[in-house]
Amino acid sequence: MSFFKSPLAIAIGAAVIGLAQPAIADDAVTATQTEEKSTKGWDVLNPPGEKQTITIDTNETTWSNLDVSPDGKNIVFDMLGDLYIMPIGGGKATALTSDMGWNIQPKFSPDGKHIAFISDRAGGDNLWVMDVDGKNLRQVSKEVNNIVHNPAWSPDGQYIAVKQGQVTGRTIPGGSIRMYHISGGKGVLVRERLHGAKSQKNVAEPAFSHDGKKIYYSVDATSGVRWEYNKNSLDAVFEIRSWDLATGEEETVIRGAGGAIRPTVSPDGKSIAFVKREDNGNEMIGSLYIKDLHSGVETRVYAGLDRDLQEANGAHGNTPSFAYTPDGKSLVFWAKGVFNRVNIASHEVNVIPTRVVAEKQITPALRFAVDVAPDTFKVKLARWSQISPDGETALFQALGYLYVKDIASGKVKRLTKQTDHFEFYPSYSRDGKSIVYTTWSDKDLGAIRVVSANGGKGKVITQEPGHYISPSFSPNGKNVLFKKVTGGYLLSGDWSMHPGIYLVNANGGEAKRIIKRGDNPHFGADSERIYFSTMSDETHRELKSVNLNGQEERSHFKGDYVFDFKVSPNGQYVAFIEHFNTFVAPFTSTGKTLSINKGEKAFPVKQVSKYSGDFLNWKADSSALTWAFGPTLYQRKLTDTFAFVDGASDNTDELTAEGIDLSFEQKADKPEGMIALVGGKVVTMRNAENEQEIIDNGVILIKENRIVAVGKQGELDVPSTAKVMDISGKTVIPGLIDAHAHGSYGSYNLQPQQNWNQYSNLSFGVTTIHDPSNNSAEVFSMAELQRTGLTVAPRTYSVGRILYAGHAPGYKTPISNLEDAEFHVKRLKDAGAISVKSYNHPRRETRQQVLEAAKNMEIMVVPEGGSKFQHNMNMIVDGHTGVEHALPIPNIYSDIEQMWGQTNVGFTPTFVVAYGGISGEEYWYQHTNVWENERLMSFVPEYVVKPRSIRPSKAPERHYNHINVAKTAKQLRDKGVTVHIGAHGQREGLAAHWELWSMAQGGFTPWQALRSGTIDGARYLGMDRDLGTIEQGKLADLAIIDGDVLSNIRDSEKVAYTVINGRVYDAATMNEIGNYDNKRQPFFFENGAQTQMHPATAEYMEEKAHTYHWKH
Repeated sequence: MSFFKSPLAIAIGAAVIGLAQPAIADDAVTATQTEEKSTKGWDVLNPPGEKQTITIDTNETTWSNLDVSPDGKNIVFDMLGDLYIMPIGGGKATALTSDMGWNIQPKFSPDGKHIAFISDRAGGDNLWVMDVDGKNLRQVSKEVNNIVHNPAWSPDGQYIAVKQGQVTGRTIPGGSIRMYHISGGKGVLVRERLHGAKSQKNVAEPAFSHDGKKIYYSVDATSGVRWEYNKNSLDAVFEIRSWDLATGEEETVIRGAGGAIRPTVSPDGKSIAFVKREDNGNEMIGSLYIKDLHSGVETRVYAGLDRDLQEANGAHGNTPSFAYTPDGKSLVFWAKGVFNRVNIASHEVNVIPTRVVAEKQITPALRFAVDVAPDTFKVKLARWSQISPDGETALFQALGYLYVKDIASGKVKRLTKQTDHFEFYPSYSRDGKSIVYTTWSDKDLGAIRVVSANGGKGKVITQEPGHYISPSFSPNGKNVLFKKVTGGYLLSGDWSMHPGIYLVNANGGEAKRIIKRGDNPHFGADSERIYFSTMSDETHRELKSVNLNGQEERSHFKGDYVFDFKVSPNGQYVAFIEHFNTFVAPFTSTGKTLSINKGEKAFPVKQVSKYSGDFLNWKADSSALTWAFGPTLYQRKLTDTFAFVDGASDNTDELTAEGIDLSFEQKADKPEGMIALVGGKVVTMRNAENEQEIIDNGVILIKENRIVAVGKQGELDVPSTAKVMDISGKTVIPGLIDAHAHGSYGSYNLQPQQNWNQYSNLSFGVTTIHDPSNNSAEVFSMAELQRTGLTVAPRTYSVGRILYAGHAPGYKTPISNLEDAEFHVKRLKDAGAISVKSYNHPRRETRQQVLEAAKNMEIMVVPEGGSKFQHNMNMIVDGHTGVEHALPIPNIYSDIEQMWGQTNVGFTPTFVVAYGGISGEEYWYQHTNVWENERLMSFVPEYVVKPRSIRPSKAPERHYNHINVAKTAKQLRDKGVTVHIGAHGQREGLAAHWELWSMAQGGFTPWQALRSGTIDGARYLGMDRDLGTIEQGKLADLAIIDGDVLSNIRDSEKVAYTVINGRVYDAATMNEIGNYDNKRQPFFFENGAQTQMHPATAEYMEEKAHTYHWKH
């Protein structure tokens, strides 16, 4: 047994036990009041926009929490965000709430007069109390940044304990136990988080002892601070502990195989009912046990609960609440869609018949048409944008090369003419005569070059190839400062030794390393001192400097959530980015590290950007600061910023909202000529909701990049000018659309000319990807390169950087009102997003505000499912475009089928990373020899695949959760909900087929699985005018498969040819064929040497995978 004492708990215990029970105070927070600091004027119960009313009539409910009234006559329970009461013998339930608020987890007060529950009706999940008839709703807790769940009354009825969830750098809410007086207040902490402020482990499901002297609760007792996936739930994941409210002692009460969750104390206080995980040989189940607190004997009274959430994060609780009857002879619980009563002595179980008729208001799902392939498009993603020292020219990078724009005339042109390598990271010399930049060639690797500001051929100044970023001239123009990074993932690992910050003569020569670590190196006023930044902890970035020998280190500023620093050329000012906005302040020196943030009071700090800021730069004379995002370059003079500057303008508070538009029209890639694909079985997916159209001995005519005719051989004339390809014996399907496809498009913003990851996707027939979390600059620049034909890849769409609720500089997205939401949605749409991803924001009003902003800007919202079932359900009600990731619960029932089926909200379960059990990816490692997949190994480095696949874990099939998730997906698809494949970037192209195969395991026919992989995904993403079917007028994106995939879905990976945008590729080699003969160049790992990833690259990729949540 373990014990822990807290002086605070002693005080709490005295308070709970000693005070007399009052009536609920008249000044308790009412339903019309909102949480402190919450959004004023936003009504969760009536968000803006169109509403629809749907009707649900069901005898089944899903994941219902319940309680039994103290007199034993009634049951109160939740279903789809509303509370209901009915006689304990069953019958038609009466609604206690019926609004757009999400009301869950009801608990009767000890006197039976009130019900405590959790509701987001005032903005976020908080504790509320109402009368037993549903009247007089009163808010008790007023948490703003945290969420509370699992209410439990103290026996005297004056306190309510809850689980409080708090997010950290990761949005998995670490749990603690908090207690509120029924009259309100901030509450008192009882049991703090297990490992302090950074803990992601759950402490949940409080329950008072019979005498009120203790609180029992469940605890994630696995090792470490981080919450982890794929835990062994047959081991002791959770245990039940007690907290003595007088002494602060903590004691482990129940622990063992299968864990122990949801402690529920018997009326006489002599035993505790709880749930543990068991394997019955057919499936993973929950079992209901009772532990005698005197003898320690544990008795199973029921086996067959729906599997618990011990392997998920259990943010709202690990299993639905259940209750004793007042006489202690029975337990009432929910399982398999119905309510049950079990006699504890005999174990006899009786179903409690239930009918719920409900009307719910929903908001129609957001969905907007995407113009997939216009003949020309506007290039939006300009990087490293800056203004020349003379103020006449804008310099930026786009489409892989450097461009300049004459500000007066608006004319845009390339700075150089070469096409041998890509160009990155430009920077002017202080005199404006030269530009330094880095380059990348897959064949020759990287270099640093200097070119005249008037253009021409760049001169290499580095003596060795490498991976180079962030070059800048010294103030005197004699030297160039830069950072050397490492390769070995997307880029060759050769020449990756000795990374760090270097200095080299501007005319060329041997480079000298100054320091080993640091970001964004640059000079201030002194050519003998450099500035750089480092992360000092999870949320703070620090600006430091050293001399050219790497000595005399000084720390100047430290900022919470600061993403970047830039010192002015005269050394008198410092600019920084915080929460995506740009700020500037005088460079104040005291010999100490100064705190710097928005709202700093010690010295002037001014926000200058109205819209998002990135790529900080200063004019050479320090008179103005520039920043950029997407296609817009902004400039702000110091005279417009600070009133104390000589010549200051009258208004120094107005934020800069207008800038220089760097976008330009670019012709999209389009092949010439006509191709006829003759003899194959064509699975058109045309009118797929109503028929299964299959054309044997089919003909597909493609002109340029579109299908001009589809028919049967002998019935469709093939023009003599067409290139004919005989595809007899093969099956043609629309190109696969991976609706949830993460992946790397660059390394430190350097991009390869041939991205092996995307070649692999194409080789498996994936022609369109939608990436719901990535580096905005990398993914949108990649999308434009693909559209222009400068690189070979699937059509690439993304949300860019997620709207993140966790605490991380450059990623945390604070949203307190609609204006904040509009700011963040705009910055992403400006950069090229077709959708945004609301990522685990705990407050519902925030999620609704993102939806409203997106609706106004005509962009879709694909929220992170986050293993939060209750939030997933109100995402549907609120009209999100879809739900990304699996529902964490094991089964759904008629109530959800009816509700979801009456919406247009899509579902992308990502079977390969399915929440709640062992993920699908692990299944396919166990059951297939992935490292022997010739296609995969042709396009992916062996050191990426083999360590992950050769020695898999092993478990019975019933332990793999993706099969349950696929069954749920099949239920929903049968009700009209579109279901889409989402391979999550887990295994390059091959995992898209794992998604199809997983669907077949869940009951989809091969045709139905292919429908999900094609037209369903196109509809979901608003691309069905151009993609998803094989018919006249559609884009020629096809996968041509060896064999009959309709007979065996496992043949889907046997792609012979991939057609994208009318270009035909031999899928085995990814050489272009058809009307062209373009050979792919060798990848760096095909040279036989296979230089391994440098440890720094491995660390960078691991961090990147966690940052963008490619790795869960």
